[in-house]
Amino acid sequence: MTSDASSFVEELDRNYCQSFGVRAGYLPADRRNVDRWLRALAKWAAKQPEDVARYERSVRELARLIETDGIVRMYVTEMIDQVPDKYKTIYTTGDLLKALNHIILHAPLYNPDPAKQNFFPFYSLFLYMMYTRAGEAAFRNDPFNAAIRRILIQWCAHLDSPASRKVLNTGRYGWLSPSAYEYCNLGEFVIPDRGAPHWGFASFNAFFHRQIKPECRPIADPDDPRVIVSPNDGTVYKLARGVRLEDRFWLKGQPYSLGNMMDDSPFAERFVGGDVLQTFLAGNDYHRWHAPISGVVREVRRVPGLMFSQLRSLGFHPNDPSKLPQGYDACVNTRGLVFIESDDPAIGMACVIPIGITEVSSVRFEVDIGQRVRKGTELGYFSYGGSSLCVVFQQGAIERFTIGPPPENGEEWSAPVKVNAQIAVARSARGVGEAHRK
Repeated sequence: MTSDASSFVEELDRNYCQSFGVRAGYLPADRRNVDRWLRALAKWAAKQPEDVARYERSVRELARLIETDGIVRMYVTEMIDQVPDKYKTIYTTGDLLKALNHIILHAPLYNPDPAKQNFFPFYSLFLYMMYTRAGEAAFRNDPFNAAIRRILIQWCAHLDSPASRKVLNTGRYGWLSPSAYEYCNLGEFVIPDRGAPHWGFASFNAFFHRQIKPECRPIADPDDPRVIVSPNDGTVYKLARGVRLEDRFWLKGQPYSLGNMMDDSPFAERFVGGDVLQTFLAGNDYHRWHAPISGVVREVRRVPGLMFSQLRSLGFHPNDPSKLPQGYDACVNTRGLVFIESDDPAIGMACVIPIGITEVSSVRFEVDIGQRVRKGTELGYFSYGGSSLCVVFQQGAIERFTIGPPPENGEEWSAPVKVNAQIAVARSARGVGEAHRK
């Protein structure tokens, strides 16, 4: 193994436990179990005929792209070759296509052992490839990224279909097993029919974005507009105050840009000098998001983005877990934008930004432009995949956040938030500047 390869593996070993997938419960806590999963996948793939004509449509389209686009073919070939030999399970583009064609037809299995829970099959397949130099370039290449997006869209369609319900069973590796019931906190959720096959869930995605029982997420002070509530379940990742538009602002080394996050929306300038609160959702969290304030929806938009791009420019930071790339994800990944304008000038406008992180994580809206929503109204939901969410407030809107004291000595946030629970208190209308009314 070359020194470069040794360094690559050492960095990945030190930092795998701090990856989003592990922290959110989607990936095995022990990375060696990813290796075991990859070897099992490779063993299966080796037995399959390499018959591209019989592959799923989106996989055939990727095969055609690799065949006809010399740049894509170079990147894909090199990212496979650059994986250190010790960790290589995919040796050719043919191997990669067979593996993708297998994954696209299967919903993820549950596993009762946290050390072996692997709910991100695409991420696991790409784990070593996307951290190579060629992989860094490949996953920022527009045609390749578009082809991967089409594969994920087709996988999402499978997860929306009745065929995906096979994993919704009460067996050891089923999502309705006693272990999964506890892991997913299913007692808090609406179960369609415990006596029906698959407990009445129409698909795996229907299970994933299942509804919460209203009494389990009461709306904090529903008639007090100064009480701002969390749009989602999750864990606090970052809080930034006094943000700027196009200049990058930094949270412990993590770059954000309002212009990029909001895809140059005409409303973006209204948030200059404001606050950004970013949280991430675990695999067993409630995956619908709600209005943090009451008001009128002024813009609803989905922004297509990158799928598996990794931020190598910041490097790995084993001694500073706050330097994880979710701020980068907020600027480049597929995300939604929901701008809500309050009737209260002390609050002005808030923007809810649901962000897909790897796998599918489709952003689906439940509201339209011009619709009036009350605090706690459902805005939309994530289909299966990793996810994060930013909520952005205008300058002077927030008097104080109530998510707990900020971390000290380089530690990361770990405060949990629950949808509809208080996260902040708005300033009173008196003394609020004209910025909210521009």
